[in-house]
Amino acid sequence: MAGRPKKRSKVKIGLAIALSVLVLLAAGAGWIYVKLDGNIDTFSADGISDNRPPAATSGSNVLVIGTDARTDGNSDLGGGDKDDIGRSDTAFVLHTYADQKHAIAVSIPRDTLVDIPPCRLPDGSWTKEQHNTMFNSAYSVGETAKGNPACTQNTVEKLTGLRVDHTVVVDFKGFAKMTQAVGGVPVCLPQDVYQKDLNPNRATRGDQIFAKGPQTVAGQKALDYVRIRHGIGDGSDIGRIKRQQAFVAALLKKVKSDGLNPTRLLPLADAATKSLTVDPGLGSARKMLSFAMSLKSVDLHNTKFVTVPWRYQGERVAIVHPDAEALWAALKADRTLDGQDASGHHDEQAAASASPSPGATGQLSGKGISVAVYNGTTVTGLASRAADTLTEHGFTVTSTATAVSQSHQNTAIKYASGNKDQADTVARLFPGADVEQSPTATGISVILGTTYAATPATGTPAASPAPTTVPSDVAGGARSGDDDPCSNLSYG
Repeated sequence: MAGRPKKRSKVKIGLAIALSVLVLLAAGAGWIYVKLDGNIDTFSADGISDNRPPAATSGSNVLVIGTDARTDGNSDLGGGDKDDIGRSDTAFVLHTYADQKHAIAVSIPRDTLVDIPPCRLPDGSWTKEQHNTMFNSAYSVGETAKGNPACTQNTVEKLTGLRVDHTVVVDFKGFAKMTQAVGGVPVCLPQDVYQKDLNPNRATRGDQIFAKGPQTVAGQKALDYVRIRHGIGDGSDIGRIKRQQAFVAALLKKVKSDGLNPTRLLPLADAATKSLTVDPGLGSARKMLSFAMSLKSVDLHNTKFVTVPWRYQGERVAIVHPDAEALWAALKADRTLDGQDASGHHDEQAAASASPSPGATGQLSGKGISVAVYNGTTVTGLASRAADTLTEHGFTVTSTATAVSQSHQNTAIKYASGNKDQADTVARLFPGADVEQSPTATGISVILGTTYAATPATGTPAASPAPTTVPSDVAGGARSGDDDPCSNLSYG
């Protein structure tokens, strides 16, 4: 599947399409969802993996996929074969913090090289795990016109270590109507754009499509804007993601500044819901309303757009480690890009700091605590390293072995009923680890993840989980929802 990009002379749908739906939801449109229930399609949950990260204790994660499917009239806007298989052209993880005042959208470039876990095929069988494969090929597993959103969800959970609470798939037919319903969206072009920039297969430059500078776009014009790739910056998908993020920020700002009355809201909601395919957890008016209310209070300045830490690997994109793990860990801990605690539990945490539990400071002693250690990564010798550290602090290591799965992102500490305090003591040697009771556990087990592999082998215990720091270049390159639409438009 990695070879398919050569066929991509089609419309490229981006982040703008996907987040447009979230704009609608955040606008407080719940009162009309009952009328619009029939518009929403759901995909089967049968393809969602059983081997999933634990549910988040705070905040929520929504995977939004923009698809270039040509079915159901979309080919009229984008051209191409209406019977072609469905492909994802854009995907991002939207993390809404527990305080319901902050949100961040993390884009995952379509050409990113990832491991795709086993995914369900239309006949009910499952594929084998694929390694070093383009991210967007996950959506094409099974080669059906409607795509495979469950496979993309499985891949994102494996990549990030985050539990995806909901998945939303958006096509671009409704997106065009949504931009018309809001009266157009302010955008900005860093230079003049011609037909050949939109279709590099043209022999000539063609007519001018956009003039340099600010303007307002809607409908087909909005689609043309978000799909432009060539002729701007280095012509990369990374640069296009930046412009798509600018588009969505402008759309958010437009909706919030204009407000939505019933006359404007109904056609916008109708266009959006007709373009949605969602997981069963969002397939009702009540559930959509609950999700909408979680976004309603998010401030524009506190709405951030970033791209997962990346680098070029030939013509593809590779994830930068451990920077990516630091970003995912921050989201898991409900920390913003600048390190703020947005979990909504400041008072509880302050009280805990003021009255530390016994053993929270001073020399860590594992005397009387037995631990089994498993290497959940492909890093050789990691279990032995952790076992040495545990032994140095008095723990009894009963065994070291390779875990059933070597794709763990975050370290997990599993304990049997009655062993919570001992598990918390173990966790002091593994800052940021997930500590959870397991019905199958017989004692305490540590399953090491790649986040542990990336930490220095100091053997120094942590008095408490260390605050997660997002790399400065990620935080510094973030776009806010209230940024100037003409700023930071291109990469390269």
